[in-house]
Amino acid sequence: MKIPLHYQVTEYDCGPTSLLNALSFLFEREALPPELVRSITLYCLDSYGADGAFGKNGTSHAAMMFLSNWLDSYGKTGQLDVQSRYLTGRDVSWKQGSRLRDALSCGGVAVVRVDLDCWHYVLVTGIEGETVKLFDPYLLPEPFPVPGVRVVWDHEKEYNRLVPVSRFESEEIHPYSFGPYETREAVLLFNRSTMLTEEQTIEYVI
Repeated sequence: MKIPLHYQVTEYDCGPTSLLNALSFLFEREALPPELVRSITLYCLDSYGADGAFGKNGTSHAAMMFLSNWLDSYGKTGQLDVQSRYLTGRDVSWKQGSRLRDALSCGGVAVVRVDLDCWHYVLVTGIEGETVKLFDPYLLPEPFPVPGVRVVWDHEKEYNRLVPVSRFESEEIHPYSFGPYETREAVLLFNRSTMLTEEQTIEYVI
């Protein structure tokens, strides 16, 4: 059974929430072992805030990279058909032929780091033309005030925002931009039992 994606419960837990949402999107609830929830929760929220409070600067690059590698290794044990890859820098782009586009065309998803008044993790579940489908775990109390960004409420198992590709690609800091190349980050995740192979993807495109 697939369940609705969920929202973060504090101002800081967008990282673990988006990783768990990725697994909920890719796998049936019954297939997910509790060990995954425990490990994701344990290793995220590792950054200190300006006041020295643990977790108040969210989740670090190091933690996301570790969890991506850990999930990929976990998949190789045969306990869950999960596969993961960690991307940084110029690999984080929506250019044609990019790893992000390829991942989505194969049935995967991406947890990406974007700006939303601060650095923030969201889950990308699809792309159609020049529009990205994503689930933002930060629940807003009012309509989103950014031109071109649409809030969606009737696809709770898939996405809640439709965002133009152009907003991501900017190196400037504004809502949903990837920002400077040196700060870009993405975690690609796949269900190996449902992902399309290169041959299947080519046939589909043709």
